[in-house]
Amino acid sequence: MPTDVDAGRSGLDLGDGWTGRWAVSWRAGGDDASCSVHDLVQEPTLTSDPMRHFTWRRDQRHRPGLQFLTSTGRHHGAESLEESRVLLALDFAGDVVDVVSQPLKISFATCGKRRAHTPDYLAVTRRGVWLIDVRPEPLIKEPDRESFAAAAEVAVACGWRYAVAARWREHAFARLDAMASQRRLSSDPLGLRPVLLAEAAGGRRFGELAAATGCEPVARAQLLHLLWSRQLGVDLAGPLQDRSPVMPAEEAGR
Repeated sequence: MPTDVDAGRSGLDLGDGWTGRWAVSWRAGGDDASCSVHDLVQEPTLTSDPMRHFTWRRDQRHRPGLQFLTSTGRHHGAESLEESRVLLALDFAGDVVDVVSQPLKISFATCGKRRAHTPDYLAVTRRGVWLIDVRPEPLIKEPDRESFAAAAEVAVACGWRYAVAARWREHAFARLDAMASQRRLSSDPLGLRPVLLAEAAGGRRFGELAAATGCEPVARAQLLHLLWSRQLGVDLAGPLQDRSPVMPAEEAGR
């Protein structure tokens, strides 16, 4: 669930011409580049390299890793379990074209000094671009809120959306994890998928759909695959149960 970033906005220098005073830098092909926020939308930042290499020290509470995204067909870097979870959620959401880790560094002005902030991800989707920061809500400090507010202003100036992934709805990640275990299921020897898709068009619950096929255990695995591949949709706000309504993906996306 995203967190509110307006609390950090009051300390930012957003006077006339701020988009010309704030700067953004990124890396592409091993070279550094920069421009003003005003000119950022014209630059190829969507294909940039990570701003820094992932590192790990013995005193860190988290370790970097790689998360495979079915949507992009490759691995993406994550510096914590929370970042890995966000990547998993992006993959399930569908519509993802590409994800860039640590895409750019924002040099912004506050009422007292200049500061810098590197957002965690830039997600390119078929419905728009998202700039994303990941920070568990208990770890968010006042300087973080200011950095998040600055990133939100840059995103708006570029026509992007912005979010801070700070906490999960109850049960949401457990459901994503369960469905992720079936996302690479590629065969359907019993031909159950067309049956499940047709039955779901009439508005059925998870348990009803599985039972309607006459091969319930296999149907449940196929249902998880169809949910993961976004051919069917389900509300992630609660636990996945037999009584959970399942709907065609086009209805779930409305």
